[in-house]
Amino acid sequence: MQIFLNGVATETSCENLLALVQSLALENKRFAVELNEMIVPKSKLEQTQIQAQDHIEIIHAVGGG
Repeated sequence: MQIFLNGVATETSCENLLALVQSLALENKRFAVELNEMIVPKSKLEQTQIQAQDHIEIIHAVGGG
């Protein structure tokens, strides 16, 4: 299905937000997820289904100095 990930049309077979985060290798890192302009807590990623045409923003923190 096609979703919009950080503003870019993207094809995915992931069924929920946790699977999407895992496919992006962000698990165990600091990140925030927004689905259709609503912030999704990390505890709800597995239960939150992805639908075609969803707009998903994933922001991850990068350390530096």
